[in-house]
Amino acid sequence: MKEESNSQNLEKEMEFNSSSPRAIPVVSTLTNPFDNNNSLACVNGHTRKPIALWPGMYHSPVTNALWETRSKTFERLLDPPEDATPQSELLTKTPKQSRTRILYGFSTDYILREQYRDPWNEVRIGKLLEDLDALAGTISVKHCSDDDSTTRPLLLVTASVDKIVLKKPISVDVDLKIVGSAIWVGRSSIDIQLEVIQSTKEGSDTSDSIALTANFIFVARDSKTGKAAPVNRLSPETEKERLLFEEAEARSKLRKRKSVEKKKEIQNGEVNRLEALLAEGRIFCDMPALADRNSILLRDTCLENSLICQPQQRNIHGRIFGGFLMHRAFELAFSTAYAFAGLVPYFLEVDHVDFLRPVDVGDFLRIKSCVLYTEHENSEKPLINIEVVAHVTRPELRSSEVSNTFYFTFTARPEAKATNNGFRIRKVVPATEEEARRILEHMDAESMQSGEG
Repeated sequence: MKEESNSQNLEKEMEFNSSSPRAIPVVSTLTNPFDNNNSLACVNGHTRKPIALWPGMYHSPVTNALWETRSKTFERLLDPPEDATPQSELLTKTPKQSRTRILYGFSTDYILREQYRDPWNEVRIGKLLEDLDALAGTISVKHCSDDDSTTRPLLLVTASVDKIVLKKPISVDVDLKIVGSAIWVGRSSIDIQLEVIQSTKEGSDTSDSIALTANFIFVARDSKTGKAAPVNRLSPETEKERLLFEEAEARSKLRKRKSVEKKKEIQNGEVNRLEALLAEGRIFCDMPALADRNSILLRDTCLENSLICQPQQRNIHGRIFGGFLMHRAFELAFSTAYAFAGLVPYFLEVDHVDFLRPVDVGDFLRIKSCVLYTEHENSEKPLINIEVVAHVTRPELRSSEVSNTFYFTFTARPEAKATNNGFRIRKVVPATEEEARRILEHMDAESMQSGEG
Protein backbone atom coordinates (compact mmCIF):
# COMPACT_ATOMS: atom_id res chain seq x y z
CA MET A 1 0.00 0.00 0.00
CA LYS A 2 2.81 2.38 0.90
CA GLU A 3 4.69 1.68 -2.36
CA GLU A 4 1.47 2.16 -4.34
CA SER A 5 0.79 5.54 -2.64
CA ASN A 6 4.34 6.73 -3.33
CA SER A 7 3.99 5.65 -6.95
CA GLN A 8 0.74 7.64 -7.28
CA ASN A 9 2.39 10.74 -5.76
CA LEU A 10 5.33 10.45 -8.18
CA GLU A 11 2.95 10.08 -11.11
CA LYS A 12 1.05 13.23 -10.04
CA GLU A 13 4.31 15.17 -9.65
CA MET A 14 5.51 14.17 -13.12
CA GLU A 15 2.12 15.05 -14.58
CA PHE A 16 2.22 18.54 -12.99
CA ASN A 17 5.72 19.20 -14.35
CA SER A 18 4.98 17.98 -17.88
CA SER A 19 4.84 20.54 -20.69
CA SER A 20 1.20 19.79 -21.56
CA PRO A 21 -0.50 18.39 -18.45
CA ARG A 22 -4.01 17.05 -18.26
CA ALA A 23 -6.56 19.13 -16.36
CA ILE A 24 -6.33 18.71 -12.58
CA PRO A 25 -9.71 17.43 -11.36
CA VAL A 26 -11.39 19.45 -8.62
CA VAL A 27 -13.47 17.34 -6.24
CA SER A 28 -15.68 18.23 -3.30
CA THR A 29 -13.98 18.68 0.09
CA LEU A 30 -17.02 17.46 2.01
CA THR A 31 -17.87 13.82 2.60
CA ASN A 32 -21.04 12.56 0.95
CA PRO A 33 -23.37 11.51 3.78
CA PHE A 34 -24.85 8.84 1.49
CA ASP A 35 -21.47 7.31 0.66
CA ASN A 36 -19.87 4.84 3.04
CA ASN A 37 -16.49 5.11 1.32
CA ASN A 38 -14.45 7.91 2.91
CA SER A 39 -12.35 9.49 0.14
CA LEU A 40 -9.79 10.65 2.74
CA ALA A 41 -8.83 7.08 3.61
CA CYS A 42 -6.33 6.79 0.77
CA VAL A 43 -4.78 10.12 1.79
CA ASN A 44 -4.19 8.89 5.30
CA GLY A 45 -2.11 6.05 3.86
CA HIS A 46 0.49 8.46 2.48
CA THR A 47 3.86 8.75 4.16
CA ARG A 48 3.45 12.55 4.35
CA LYS A 49 0.89 14.30 6.52
CA PRO A 50 -2.48 14.63 4.71
CA ILE A 51 -3.09 18.11 3.33
CA ALA A 52 -6.33 18.29 5.30
CA LEU A 53 -4.18 18.27 8.46
CA TRP A 54 -1.54 20.77 7.36
CA PRO A 55 -1.54 23.56 9.98
CA GLY A 56 -2.63 27.04 9.04
CA MET A 57 -3.86 26.17 5.56
CA TYR A 58 -6.84 27.79 3.86
CA HIS A 59 -8.74 24.88 2.34
CA SER A 60 -11.02 24.94 -0.70
CA PRO A 61 -11.67 22.27 -3.35
CA VAL A 62 -9.18 23.99 -5.66
CA THR A 63 -6.37 24.49 -3.13
CA ASN A 64 -6.75 20.88 -2.06
CA ALA A 65 -6.51 19.68 -5.67
CA LEU A 66 -3.46 21.86 -6.41
CA TRP A 67 -1.59 20.91 -3.23
CA GLU A 68 -2.32 17.22 -3.73
CA THR A 69 -0.93 17.43 -7.28
CA ARG A 70 2.36 19.02 -6.30
CA SER A 71 2.72 18.17 -2.63
CA LYS A 72 6.53 17.99 -2.64
CA THR A 73 6.95 21.59 -3.83
CA PHE A 74 4.45 23.00 -1.32
CA GLU A 75 5.89 20.98 1.55
CA ARG A 76 9.26 22.61 0.84
CA LEU A 77 7.58 26.03 1.01
CA LEU A 78 6.09 25.12 4.38
CA ASP A 79 9.40 23.90 5.77
CA PRO A 80 12.30 25.38 3.76
CA PRO A 81 15.76 23.90 4.39
CA GLU A 82 17.81 25.75 6.98
CA ASP A 83 20.67 27.89 5.63
CA ALA A 84 19.56 27.18 2.05
CA THR A 85 21.13 29.46 -0.55
CA PRO A 86 19.14 31.52 -3.08
CA GLN A 87 18.78 30.27 -6.65
CA SER A 88 22.20 30.87 -8.21
CA GLU A 89 21.23 31.03 -11.86
CA LEU A 90 17.97 32.15 -13.45
CA LEU A 91 16.31 29.78 -15.89
CA THR A 92 14.46 30.65 -19.09
CA LYS A 93 11.01 29.08 -19.16
CA THR A 94 8.14 29.12 -21.63
CA PRO A 95 4.47 29.88 -20.86
CA LYS A 96 3.74 26.21 -21.61
CA GLN A 97 5.89 25.13 -18.64
CA SER A 98 3.71 27.01 -16.16
CA ARG A 99 0.40 26.35 -17.91
CA THR A 100 -2.03 24.68 -15.51
CA ARG A 101 -5.58 23.45 -16.04
CA ILE A 102 -8.17 22.59 -13.43
CA LEU A 103 -11.51 20.94 -14.12
CA TYR A 104 -14.69 21.19 -12.04
CA GLY A 105 -16.86 18.12 -12.63
CA PHE A 106 -20.11 19.87 -11.77
CA SER A 107 -22.17 17.58 -14.01
CA THR A 108 -21.24 14.46 -12.01
CA ASP A 109 -20.15 15.68 -8.54
CA TYR A 110 -23.31 16.62 -6.61
CA ILE A 111 -21.49 17.82 -3.47
CA LEU A 112 -19.04 19.99 -5.44
CA ARG A 113 -22.02 21.50 -7.26
CA GLU A 114 -23.67 22.37 -3.94
CA GLN A 115 -20.45 23.95 -2.63
CA TYR A 116 -20.43 26.39 -5.56
CA ARG A 117 -24.15 26.99 -6.20
CA ASP A 118 -25.63 30.46 -5.71
CA PRO A 119 -29.39 31.21 -5.34
CA TRP A 120 -29.73 31.65 -9.13
CA ASN A 121 -28.19 28.27 -10.01
CA GLU A 122 -24.95 29.86 -11.14
CA VAL A 123 -21.42 29.60 -9.77
CA ARG A 124 -20.73 31.77 -6.71
CA ILE A 125 -18.45 34.50 -8.00
CA GLY A 126 -16.89 35.07 -4.58
CA LYS A 127 -15.71 31.45 -4.36
CA LEU A 128 -14.48 31.61 -7.95
CA LEU A 129 -12.35 34.68 -7.08
CA GLU A 130 -10.73 32.65 -4.30
CA ASP A 131 -9.96 29.85 -6.73
CA LEU A 132 -8.49 32.20 -9.33
CA ASP A 133 -6.07 33.63 -6.76
CA ALA A 134 -5.10 30.13 -5.59
CA LEU A 135 -4.46 28.94 -9.15
CA ALA A 136 -2.48 32.09 -10.02
CA GLY A 137 -0.33 31.49 -6.93
CA THR A 138 0.37 27.93 -8.00
CA ILE A 139 1.33 29.07 -11.51
CA SER A 140 3.74 31.64 -10.05
CA VAL A 141 5.34 28.91 -7.91
CA LYS A 142 5.61 26.66 -10.96
CA HIS A 143 7.31 29.37 -13.05
CA CYS A 144 9.74 30.35 -10.28
CA SER A 145 10.67 26.83 -9.26
CA ASP A 146 14.13 25.58 -10.21
CA ASP A 147 13.28 22.04 -9.06
CA ASP A 148 16.33 22.08 -6.79
CA SER A 149 15.42 21.03 -3.25
CA THR A 150 18.58 22.64 -1.83
CA THR A 151 17.84 26.25 -2.86
CA ARG A 152 15.80 28.71 -0.82
CA PRO A 153 12.21 28.95 -2.14
CA LEU A 154 10.85 32.38 -3.02
CA LEU A 155 8.03 34.10 -1.15
CA LEU A 156 5.39 34.86 -3.80
CA VAL A 157 2.55 37.26 -2.97
CA THR A 158 -0.36 38.78 -4.88
CA ALA A 159 0.62 42.37 -5.70
CA SER A 160 -2.43 43.32 -7.74
CA VAL A 161 -5.29 42.15 -9.90
CA ASP A 162 -5.28 43.89 -13.26
CA LYS A 163 -8.88 43.17 -14.20
CA ILE A 164 -11.46 40.41 -13.96
CA VAL A 165 -14.24 40.47 -16.54
CA LEU A 166 -17.30 38.21 -16.62
CA LYS A 167 -18.29 37.62 -20.24
CA LYS A 168 -21.32 35.37 -19.72
CA PRO A 169 -23.23 33.67 -16.87
CA ILE A 170 -21.48 30.59 -15.45
CA SER A 171 -23.82 27.67 -14.84
CA VAL A 172 -23.24 25.36 -11.87
CA ASP A 173 -24.71 22.38 -13.73
CA VAL A 174 -22.10 22.26 -16.51
CA ASP A 175 -18.43 21.23 -16.17
CA LEU A 176 -16.06 24.16 -15.83
CA LYS A 177 -12.38 24.54 -16.70
CA ILE A 178 -9.81 27.17 -15.73
CA VAL A 179 -6.61 27.49 -17.76
CA GLY A 180 -3.77 29.80 -16.77
CA SER A 181 -0.09 30.50 -17.36
CA ALA A 182 2.59 33.15 -16.91
CA ILE A 183 2.41 35.55 -19.86
CA TRP A 184 5.03 38.16 -18.85
CA VAL A 185 7.72 38.67 -16.21
CA GLY A 186 9.64 41.67 -14.98
CA ARG A 187 12.66 41.54 -12.72
CA SER A 188 10.67 40.34 -9.70
CA SER A 189 7.07 40.35 -10.96
CA ILE A 190 4.97 37.82 -12.86
CA ASP A 191 1.83 38.55 -14.91
CA ILE A 192 -0.51 35.56 -14.94
CA GLN A 193 -3.52 35.29 -17.22
CA LEU A 194 -6.44 33.00 -16.38
CA GLU A 195 -9.41 32.01 -18.51
CA VAL A 196 -12.56 30.39 -17.16
CA ILE A 197 -14.05 28.19 -19.88
CA GLN A 198 -17.47 26.58 -19.98
CA SER A 199 -18.78 24.68 -23.00
CA THR A 200 -22.13 25.71 -24.42
CA LYS A 201 -24.98 23.26 -24.08
CA GLU A 202 -26.88 24.17 -27.26
CA GLY A 203 -26.45 22.05 -30.37
CA SER A 204 -24.52 18.86 -30.96
CA ASP A 205 -21.33 20.60 -32.10
CA THR A 206 -20.39 22.24 -28.80
CA SER A 207 -17.26 24.34 -28.47
CA ASP A 208 -15.38 25.81 -25.53
CA SER A 209 -16.38 29.34 -24.62
CA ILE A 210 -14.52 31.82 -22.43
CA ALA A 211 -16.82 32.90 -19.59
CA LEU A 212 -14.37 35.02 -17.56
CA THR A 213 -10.86 36.44 -17.94
CA ALA A 214 -8.49 37.58 -15.20
CA ASN A 215 -4.94 38.91 -14.85
CA PHE A 216 -3.01 38.62 -11.59
CA ILE A 217 0.35 40.24 -10.80
CA PHE A 218 2.55 38.36 -8.33
CA VAL A 219 5.83 39.63 -6.90
CA ALA A 220 8.74 37.57 -5.57
CA ARG A 221 10.47 38.23 -2.27
CA ASP A 222 13.45 36.49 -0.73
CA SER A 223 11.91 34.32 2.00
CA LYS A 224 14.78 35.16 4.37
CA THR A 225 15.52 38.86 3.74
CA GLY A 226 12.07 39.95 2.50
CA LYS A 227 13.68 41.94 -0.34
CA ALA A 228 12.63 41.78 -3.99
CA ALA A 229 14.07 38.70 -5.67
CA PRO A 230 14.66 38.07 -9.39
CA VAL A 231 12.45 35.47 -11.09
CA ASN A 232 13.06 33.10 -13.98
CA ARG A 233 12.90 34.65 -17.45
CA LEU A 234 9.99 33.99 -19.81
CA SER A 235 10.37 33.17 -23.51
CA PRO A 236 7.07 33.09 -25.48
CA GLU A 237 7.00 30.54 -28.29
CA THR A 238 3.76 30.94 -30.24
CA GLU A 239 2.36 34.03 -31.95
CA LYS A 240 -0.43 34.25 -29.36
CA GLU A 241 2.07 34.01 -26.49
CA ARG A 242 4.20 36.78 -28.02
CA LEU A 243 1.11 39.00 -28.41
CA LEU A 244 0.08 38.41 -24.77
CA PHE A 245 3.67 39.17 -23.68
CA GLU A 246 3.68 42.51 -25.54
CA GLU A 247 0.24 43.50 -24.20
CA ALA A 248 1.27 42.70 -20.62
CA GLU A 249 4.50 44.67 -21.02
CA ALA A 250 2.51 47.66 -22.29
CA ARG A 251 0.21 47.44 -19.25
CA SER A 252 3.23 47.39 -16.95
CA LYS A 253 4.64 50.54 -18.53
CA LEU A 254 1.23 52.20 -18.32
CA ARG A 255 1.00 51.52 -14.58
CA LYS A 256 4.36 53.23 -14.06
CA ARG A 257 3.17 56.34 -15.94
CA LYS A 258 -0.11 56.69 -14.07
CA SER A 259 1.23 58.67 -11.10
CA VAL A 260 2.89 61.27 -13.37
CA GLU A 261 -0.23 61.68 -15.51
CA LYS A 262 -2.42 62.00 -12.42
CA LYS A 263 -0.35 64.97 -11.20
CA LYS A 264 -0.75 66.70 -14.58
CA GLU A 265 -4.52 66.16 -14.52
CA ILE A 266 -4.80 67.77 -11.07
CA GLN A 267 -3.02 70.85 -12.43
CA ASN A 268 -5.26 71.05 -15.51
CA GLY A 269 -8.87 71.72 -14.59
CA GLU A 270 -9.31 69.27 -11.71
CA VAL A 271 -10.84 72.00 -9.52
CA ASN A 272 -13.64 72.67 -12.02
CA ARG A 273 -14.56 68.99 -12.21
CA LEU A 274 -14.66 68.76 -8.42
CA GLU A 275 -16.91 71.79 -8.19
CA ALA A 276 -19.34 70.35 -10.73
CA LEU A 277 -19.58 67.10 -8.79
CA LEU A 278 -20.04 68.88 -5.44
CA ALA A 279 -22.72 71.32 -6.63
CA GLU A 280 -25.61 68.85 -6.36
CA GLY A 281 -24.28 67.44 -3.09
CA ARG A 282 -24.45 70.88 -1.51
CA ILE A 283 -28.17 71.07 -2.27
CA PHE A 284 -28.70 67.80 -0.39
CA CYS A 285 -26.76 69.14 2.59
CA ASP A 286 -28.09 72.71 2.63
CA MET A 287 -31.62 72.34 1.17
CA PRO A 288 -32.59 68.65 1.40
CA ALA A 289 -36.28 69.35 0.68
CA LEU A 290 -35.31 70.74 -2.75
CA ALA A 291 -32.87 67.97 -3.70
CA ASP A 292 -33.46 65.80 -6.76
CA ARG A 293 -35.42 62.68 -5.71
CA ASN A 294 -33.68 60.68 -8.42
CA SER A 295 -30.32 61.26 -6.72
CA ILE A 296 -28.83 60.08 -3.42
CA LEU A 297 -25.80 61.05 -1.36
CA LEU A 298 -22.86 58.67 -1.56
CA ARG A 299 -22.70 58.34 2.23
CA ASP A 300 -26.28 57.03 2.29
CA THR A 301 -25.33 53.98 0.21
CA CYS A 302 -22.66 52.64 2.61
CA LEU A 303 -22.46 49.23 4.27
CA GLU A 304 -19.75 47.79 6.53
CA ASN A 305 -18.50 44.44 7.82
CA SER A 306 -15.79 43.66 10.33
CA LEU A 307 -13.95 40.50 11.32
CA ILE A 308 -10.94 39.17 13.18
CA CYS A 309 -8.68 37.27 10.76
CA GLN A 310 -8.40 33.66 11.86
CA PRO A 311 -5.60 31.06 11.42
CA GLN A 312 -7.86 28.97 9.16
CA GLN A 313 -7.86 31.84 6.63
CA ARG A 314 -4.10 32.05 6.13
CA ASN A 315 -2.23 30.87 3.06
CA ILE A 316 0.90 28.78 2.66
CA HIS A 317 3.10 31.74 3.66
CA GLY A 318 1.17 32.41 6.89
CA ARG A 319 -0.60 35.56 5.65
CA ILE A 320 -4.34 35.93 5.07
CA PHE A 321 -5.20 34.40 1.71
CA GLY A 322 -5.77 37.14 -0.93
CA GLY A 323 -8.62 35.17 -2.46
CA PHE A 324 -10.39 35.12 0.90
CA LEU A 325 -10.21 38.94 1.04
CA MET A 326 -11.60 39.22 -2.50
CA HIS A 327 -14.41 36.82 -1.60
CA ARG A 328 -15.44 38.89 1.44
CA ALA A 329 -15.17 42.14 -0.52
CA PHE A 330 -17.33 40.73 -3.33
CA GLU A 331 -20.06 39.54 -0.94
CA LEU A 332 -20.27 43.01 0.64
CA ALA A 333 -20.24 44.73 -2.77
CA PHE A 334 -23.06 42.47 -3.99
CA SER A 335 -25.14 43.27 -0.90
CA THR A 336 -24.49 47.00 -1.36
CA ALA A 337 -25.62 46.91 -4.99
CA TYR A 338 -28.69 44.85 -4.01
CA ALA A 339 -29.75 47.26 -1.26
CA PHE A 340 -29.15 50.25 -3.55
CA ALA A 341 -30.94 49.04 -6.68
CA GLY A 342 -33.77 47.17 -5.01
CA LEU A 343 -33.23 44.37 -7.55
CA VAL A 344 -30.89 41.38 -7.67
CA PRO A 345 -27.59 42.65 -9.16
CA TYR A 346 -25.56 40.89 -11.83
CA PHE A 347 -21.76 40.99 -11.59
CA LEU A 348 -19.81 42.32 -14.58
CA GLU A 349 -16.18 42.96 -13.58
CA VAL A 350 -13.52 43.74 -10.98
CA ASP A 351 -11.29 46.67 -11.83
CA HIS A 352 -7.60 46.97 -10.99
CA VAL A 353 -6.87 46.01 -7.38
CA ASP A 354 -3.66 46.78 -5.48
CA PHE A 355 -2.73 44.75 -2.41
CA LEU A 356 -1.12 47.61 -0.49
CA ARG A 357 -0.49 45.91 2.83
CA PRO A 358 -0.41 42.26 3.89
CA VAL A 359 -3.10 41.11 6.30
CA ASP A 360 -1.98 38.90 9.18
CA VAL A 361 -3.68 36.41 11.47
CA GLY A 362 -5.28 38.28 14.37
CA ASP A 363 -5.70 41.55 12.44
CA PHE A 364 -8.97 43.42 12.99
CA LEU A 365 -10.26 43.95 9.45
CA ARG A 366 -13.00 46.49 8.66
CA ILE A 367 -14.48 46.30 5.17
CA LYS A 368 -16.47 49.35 4.06
CA SER A 369 -18.45 49.68 0.83
CA CYS A 370 -20.42 52.33 -1.01
CA VAL A 371 -21.94 53.01 -4.40
CA LEU A 372 -19.26 55.26 -5.85
CA TYR A 373 -21.21 56.32 -8.93
CA THR A 374 -23.73 55.02 -11.43
CA GLU A 375 -24.01 55.10 -15.20
CA HIS A 376 -27.53 55.02 -16.61
CA GLU A 377 -27.14 56.34 -20.15
CA ASN A 378 -27.91 52.82 -21.37
CA SER A 379 -31.31 52.14 -19.81
CA GLU A 380 -31.10 48.46 -20.80
CA LYS A 381 -27.82 47.95 -18.95
CA PRO A 382 -27.32 50.58 -16.22
CA LEU A 383 -24.04 50.24 -14.32
CA ILE A 384 -23.54 50.34 -10.55
CA ASN A 385 -19.92 50.96 -9.52
CA ILE A 386 -19.14 49.79 -5.99
CA GLU A 387 -16.05 50.75 -4.01
CA VAL A 388 -14.94 48.41 -1.19
CA VAL A 389 -12.08 49.46 1.10
CA ALA A 390 -10.46 47.04 3.55
CA HIS A 391 -8.83 48.64 6.60
CA VAL A 392 -6.46 46.89 9.01
CA THR A 393 -7.42 48.48 12.32
CA ARG A 394 -5.31 48.40 15.49
CA PRO A 395 -7.41 49.75 18.37
CA GLU A 396 -4.55 49.51 20.88
CA LEU A 397 -2.44 51.79 18.65
CA ARG A 398 -5.40 53.94 17.53
CA SER A 399 -4.38 53.35 13.92
CA SER A 400 -6.10 52.23 10.73
CA GLU A 401 -4.35 51.43 7.42
CA VAL A 402 -5.85 50.63 4.02
CA SER A 403 -4.98 47.10 2.95
CA ASN A 404 -6.98 46.86 -0.27
CA THR A 405 -9.36 48.91 -2.37
CA PHE A 406 -11.68 46.96 -4.67
CA TYR A 407 -13.91 48.28 -7.45
CA PHE A 408 -16.78 46.06 -8.61
CA THR A 409 -19.22 46.81 -11.44
CA PHE A 410 -22.76 45.40 -11.43
CA THR A 411 -25.91 45.77 -13.45
CA ALA A 412 -29.42 44.45 -12.75
CA ARG A 413 -30.29 40.87 -13.61
CA PRO A 414 -32.56 40.86 -16.72
CA GLU A 415 -35.15 38.59 -15.10
CA ALA A 416 -35.31 40.93 -12.08
CA LYS A 417 -35.85 43.99 -14.31
CA ALA A 418 -38.61 42.19 -16.19
CA THR A 419 -40.69 41.96 -13.01
CA ASN A 420 -40.21 45.65 -12.18
CA ASN A 421 -41.21 47.93 -15.05
CA GLY A 422 -40.60 51.07 -12.98
CA PHE A 423 -36.96 50.18 -12.31
CA ARG A 424 -34.57 53.11 -12.37
CA ILE A 425 -31.01 53.57 -11.08
CA ARG A 426 -30.52 56.69 -8.98
CA LYS A 427 -27.62 59.07 -9.46
CA VAL A 428 -25.04 59.11 -6.63
CA VAL A 429 -23.56 62.47 -5.64
CA PRO A 430 -20.69 63.32 -3.25
CA ALA A 431 -21.08 65.57 -0.23
CA THR A 432 -17.37 66.17 0.43
CA GLU A 433 -14.31 67.01 -1.65
CA GLU A 434 -12.69 63.73 -0.61
CA GLU A 435 -15.65 61.74 -1.98
CA ALA A 436 -15.59 63.76 -5.21
CA ARG A 437 -11.87 63.04 -5.68
CA ARG A 438 -12.43 59.30 -5.22
CA ILE A 439 -15.10 59.37 -7.92
CA LEU A 440 -12.92 61.31 -10.37
CA GLU A 441 -9.87 59.11 -9.74
CA HIS A 442 -11.81 55.95 -10.50
CA MET A 443 -13.53 57.47 -13.55
CA ASP A 444 -10.12 58.51 -14.90
CA ALA A 445 -8.67 55.07 -14.24
CA GLU A 446 -11.60 53.51 -16.08
CA SER A 447 -11.19 55.78 -19.12
CA MET A 448 -7.43 55.08 -19.16
CA GLN A 449 -8.06 51.34 -19.18
CA SER A 450 -10.66 51.73 -21.93
CA GLY A 451 -8.17 53.68 -24.02
CA GLU A 452 -5.56 50.99 -23.44
CA GLY A 453 -7.99 48.28 -24.51
